[in-house]
Amino acid sequence: MNTTEISDAMSQGVEYLREHPSEAKYTDSAATAVLEGSLRVTVTGPDGAKLTTDMPKSIGGRGESPSPGWFLRAAQASCLASLIGMEAARAGAGPLKSKARVRIEAGTRTDLAALVARADLHCPVTDAVRRAVPWATQLSDSAR
Repeated sequence: MNTTEISDAMSQGVEYLREHPSEAKYTDSAATAVLEGSLRVTVTGPDGAKLTTDMPKSIGGRGESPSPGWFLRAAQASCLASLIGMEAARAGAGPLKSKARVRIEAGTRTDLAALVARADLHCPVTDAVRRAVPWATQLSDSAR
C-alpha cells in the first residue's frame, strides 16, 4: 500500500471503532508453545502462523533458532517501525524508511520527533512491555 492507502485504511478503521466501540477491546488470539526437545520451542497461532525459538548453546539449547528474547526485541522494533510508517501516512509525510535504532528519512518536512513519539505511544508491543499486560496459562487435558 502507498501512504494514501495506509492513511485511508487507518481512517476507516478509526471510524469503524467509533461506530462499534465495544470491538475496540478484545482478547488476542492464543499462541500455543510446544517444547520439542532440548530447549527448542515451536509456537503456533492463528491462520497457520508459526515460529521456532531455541536457547543459546551456552545455556543448554542448540542455538539453531533465535531466542524468545530476540523475538521480543524484533517484535518491538518491527511494531515501532510499522507504527512510524502509519503515523507518517496519517501526517502526510510521504513514504518513510525507518530502522528501529531509529533513523528516519522523511520525503517531506514534518515534525519527526512528534511522529515517532506518537508511534511509540500506540505500539501494542511496546505497551505490553511497559506495563503488566494480563495473561493466562492453560494446561491441555493431556498434560494434566
